[in-house]
Amino acid sequence: MPASSDTEFGRRLTEIADRVTVALDQLIPSAQGPEADLMRAMRHAALANGKRMRPFYVIETGALFDVPERSLLRTAAALECVHTYSLVHDDLPCMDDDDYRRGQPTVHKAFDEATAVLAGDALLTLAFKILASSETHTDPVLRLKLIERLADASGAVGMVGGQMIDMLHQDTPRDINTITRMQRLKTGALISYSVESAGILGGANEGERLALQGFAHDLGLAYQISDDLLDVEGDPALVGKPLRSDESAGKTNFVTLLGVEPARERVKMLAAQARTHLAFFGDRANILLQSVDFVLDRAH
Repeated sequence: MPASSDTEFGRRLTEIADRVTVALDQLIPSAQGPEADLMRAMRHAALANGKRMRPFYVIETGALFDVPERSLLRTAAALECVHTYSLVHDDLPCMDDDDYRRGQPTVHKAFDEATAVLAGDALLTLAFKILASSETHTDPVLRLKLIERLADASGAVGMVGGQMIDMLHQDTPRDINTITRMQRLKTGALISYSVESAGILGGANEGERLALQGFAHDLGLAYQISDDLLDVEGDPALVGKPLRSDESAGKTNFVTLLGVEPARERVKMLAAQARTHLAFFGDRANILLQSVDFVLDRAH
């Protein structure tokens, strides 16, 4: 569900999405040589229309600390490469077997399965190349910290670990604790990285880091529950992918466990907690506060 371009948040989200797309266009190799289909597949996935929420949080959180724009944009682009790679692989027949993503055919449908696997691999490795470059930041110790934390957020103790839980056999018991852990890893880890990376770049102190950590935790979970609600009640034309995918696969999520109205109430509770964490930053966090409203609107 797109944010309204009439709001300050909506305008800012669109602006950042456009800038990140331009950055990705410059960072992803152009299609040439015998391996041209690989580059075309990478660009097909990464340059498609998307909300770019994770890059949004990198850049808007970085604004709290006056981080140089170039550092934020490159970090945001690296994070979007990781997120996009995860979508390419999640859509494969051996995973979620989806045909559409971001309003267009998934990579394995537009190309083939082997190309989709390799395109995801290439996007993941490109992310670390971007962060390792001195163009991202002049301090190598800081760059190593960004790389280390992204490796954690995207690997077995983060996003990939969450996807593994999601892929467990259908007859494996799934209670609310298991679903919460799965989503904290699968979705929440990269959202947490989006604000943590900005804090690393901005030299956030302990109090600021804890406030950002709490905000990201609550927002990430609220965002996932709103996604589950959209999967049940959303408009495929607006969401950009087929709906009721969990239901058709026999998977348990927050809505199937809690019910629609209790799930909405949980989003409200998490959104309120996220706002409380942002109070630490006062009026400087106004756009981030508006992003919480966006998550709430998605759930209704």
